Amino acid sequence: MIHPFQEIKKAIKVFGLLLFTMATSFCSYAQEKTDDEIDGLLDELFFNDQQFLDELIESDFTYNFLYTSVSYNSNTYFSGRDSGTDQFNLIPQISYYHSSGFNASFSGIYYENFAPNWDFTSVSAGYFNTLGKKKIVNYNLGYTKYFYSDGYDGFTNSLDVSLGIRNKKRTIGTNLSASYLFGTEQSYQFVSSSFLNLTLKRTNNFALRLRPKLNFVIAKQNVTISRIVTLANRTVLRTFNFDVFDLLNTQINIPLSLSFKSWDFELGYNLNLPNTLEYESDLNNTSYFNLSVGYLFDLN
Repeated sequence: MIHPFQEIKKAIKVFGLLLFTMATSFCSYAQEKTDDEIDGLLDELFFNDQQFLDELIESDFTYNFLYTSVSYNSNTYFSGRDSGTDQFNLIPQISYYHSSGFNASFSGIYYENFAPNWDFTSVSAGYFNTLGKKKIVNYNLGYTKYFYSDGYDGFTNSLDVSLGIRNKKRTIGTNLSASYLFGTEQSYQFVSSSFLNLTLKRTNNFALRLRPKLNFVIAKQNVTISRIVTLANRTVLRTFNFDVFDLLNTQINIPLSLSFKSWDFELGYNLNLPNTLEYESDLNNTSYFNLSVGYLFDLN
């Protein structure tokens, strides 16, 4: 068994932050201007990577808005691993964006069967911009504070940085993000996301797209294992602790997105291919569906 009871909570917190980070990030792709530029940008908003704000920065108008969303995942897996409890999770989020590059968000995660159900609330702030004249490279710098309902203090802060690159038409690209988690304990994680953007149908205020993504999740994780060993002709149960830094999960995400005026909808299928760590039993592939709804409020 890779995690005795006393270590399960910490492992779930680390894996839960990975799940949360991937579910609350943003991306966008090709942008075609319309008469109402805000509505034209909306069809690019609600997708999970760090490609969104560069579209706004590249436009020639000042923006100032709130974006609200709720994401539903039909089952909960931590870096592709089954916790033994079948449960959905909900992630509500309110985000603010300004043309200066400043962005902030307020979010959290709710688990169906954990106690307490509301795991934590997060407050984050960041700065987004692009590099070079062609603006095909973008970056985001941010800080996140976590407030846990059960008083957990292992990872209460996160320093985050991401770097993205895509082709000029923004139909293909990759984003690399890194986070340093700290509190009474420390950890770090890396996520690589590569995407394709396939437009199925588009009008001035309607867009239907398929956006497959391939994600790789790498993180530092403290592992506690129990093993039966023989000492002085006696069989005893011993516990060993060690740190691992490895690929935890490969995820294939196939979302179908629909944008209509100020609304965004996404229905997706997710396949996890977890990487078995040293001393960990063979892991099965897992999968789940996600549904997201978002709405934008223009503050100008």
